[in-house]
Amino acid sequence: MKLIVDNMSCQHCVKAITKAINDIDPNAKVTVDLTKREVDIENSSILQESAIVAIDEAGYQFVSILN
Repeated sequence: MKLIVDNMSCQHCVKAITKAINDIDPNAKVTVDLTKREVDIENSSILQESAIVAIDEAGYQFVSILN
């Protein structure tokens, strides 16, 4: 699943979002592209809603889902 997320600007943001997702599913592969504002989550059974909540709770703003 690919999500668009605002308020990401540095490697701290990458680590925070990765940790938030991996706290739910340690097997998830998380890739964050700061330039495109994309968070790509692979190899995971996390529901979209759970990922969005985790990202929001980490202090970042979910914008949309990419197909």
